[in-house]
Amino acid sequence: MQKATTVLLAVLSVLALFATSTQGKDWWENGNYYQIYPRSFRDSDGDGIGDLNGVTEKLQYLKDIGFTAAWLSPIFKSPMADFGYDISDFYQIHPEYGTMEDFENMIKKAKEVGIKIILDFVPNHSSDENEWFIKSVDGDPAYADYYIWHNGIVNETTGERQPPSNWVSVFRYSAWEWNDVRQQYYLHQFVTKQPDLNYRNPAVVNEMKNVMRFWLGKGIAGFRIDAVPYLFEKDLDRYNNYPDEPLIDDVSTCPDPDDACHLKHIYTQDQPETLDMVYQWRALADEFKKEHGGDTRILLTEAYTSFDNMILYYGNGIRNGSHIPFNFDFLTNLQNDTKAPTVVEHIEKWLNAMPEGVIANWVLGNHDNKRLASRYGVQRADLFNILLQTLPGNAVTYNGEELAMTDVYISWEDSVDPQACNSDPDRYYDLSRDPARTPYQWDASPNAGFTSGDHTWLPVSDDYKQNNALAQQRAPQSHLQIMKKLIRLRKEPSFQDGDFNIKAIDDDLIIYSRQKTGSDLYVIVLNLGSSNKTLNVNTYYSLGPKAEVITTSIQSQYVDGQIIDPTQFNAEPYVGTVLVAA
Repeated sequence: MQKATTVLLAVLSVLALFATSTQGKDWWENGNYYQIYPRSFRDSDGDGIGDLNGVTEKLQYLKDIGFTAAWLSPIFKSPMADFGYDISDFYQIHPEYGTMEDFENMIKKAKEVGIKIILDFVPNHSSDENEWFIKSVDGDPAYADYYIWHNGIVNETTGERQPPSNWVSVFRYSAWEWNDVRQQYYLHQFVTKQPDLNYRNPAVVNEMKNVMRFWLGKGIAGFRIDAVPYLFEKDLDRYNNYPDEPLIDDVSTCPDPDDACHLKHIYTQDQPETLDMVYQWRALADEFKKEHGGDTRILLTEAYTSFDNMILYYGNGIRNGSHIPFNFDFLTNLQNDTKAPTVVEHIEKWLNAMPEGVIANWVLGNHDNKRLASRYGVQRADLFNILLQTLPGNAVTYNGEELAMTDVYISWEDSVDPQACNSDPDRYYDLSRDPARTPYQWDASPNAGFTSGDHTWLPVSDDYKQNNALAQQRAPQSHLQIMKKLIRLRKEPSFQDGDFNIKAIDDDLIIYSRQKTGSDLYVIVLNLGSSNKTLNVNTYYSLGPKAEVITTSIQSQYVDGQIIDPTQFNAEPYVGTVLVAA
């Protein structure tokens, strides 16, 4: 009897351990993702351009802050017409960034410090210097249909050959380019040197899956997938019928026919086959784990598309899709003058629309947008980072925004971003992505400690001597110190699994709570406005007679650890504060 009891207790113990382990989160859930723009992160060899060894050197810094994973903008071989998004060899490292050995050393170091590496996957197009395109131009039977080709049409008035449709590139002007060798037009939805791959060709689909398997085999944790909505064009009789896209309803809002915004992109974006392709890539990632073991390999998808489409990237209820379909609804709809009820509306909109069993995500910046501190104001940088880190789900941070780095003015003459260079001196700055891509500000030494060389590929900010990582590490209170505390805080049960209740009090004030049953109650107060507001926090969430300030914006009158009366809380202008029941 005693032996049977012992065996039963042992079995129950094992079952309890199994139940505990299955309740734990996968590594990527409720994680913190850090985007590295490699060209501007850290230069190890003094040529003024960031590289992989520079990334390797700084991985411990990212781990010390608390980031889960780092995803790198493209590092593959490229002529740099669009700074790495034009890939001439999907299987090689770009020489300016290093060698395959450097890449493997980076992966090794990342595993040592405990941070995952995610690569940018650019499936929509290649460089025109890619071997595939060169062979396609030459009519090689294996590659002839790798890209979108068309004879064009004859203008009935002039008798001249012209593009088959009015389709316009994202970077302005016709999306069709004539090739003298092949005597046909090819489609490029981005710069001329980025011909679109033909995803209606199974060989292309298989080739790109092989690219994914190759890099997964190198030890990466997954992919951020670029420009997903552009993968497919409407399935028409391609060689005879590429119809014009219709004009937008109000052309006065975008009157230039050379601008992409002049058209409704009903034939070139968001085709239903695109979602299927994402689901296929998810199946590949899942299969890779089954075949090779190890941790989950994840997909993060970039899709500036309708809200409904963004949600569909999670999956369709039958097939799984992206683990993290970037929540650009949040990024593109929050402006400098957005009122509190609108912010709350967009947060609840995403949370209410998500399918069962998926994880929310929040994105406030990336390499394609002006920096968070420039869009919302430096004085509100901490507030928005507090918001980002205390919402349920995954948080995505663009490099430098933990320091509240700001945009750097780049003159027309010094602009290198093709999106700006295809414009004109009057409009380029609003279109340019250069201001948000300038070198990371490491310290107060020359060129912000980014390089030992005497020049940088884009200029360093004038304020780097005051605003840099080393200074903020040493300061008792700084944007970086606040970010570190927030990331640690997110590991608390109430932020990992707690309920979320949010409301806007007026046009300026947002207040919300995070609490898991049996764990601490946290209340976050955000004042978007320019005037003080005194409020009784207990009217909304019962903190009791005393509350502790966990962290707050750098300019706040409150200090971390301070015990306050929540019934007389002073919500200061542009300040965010995290409180916990004391």
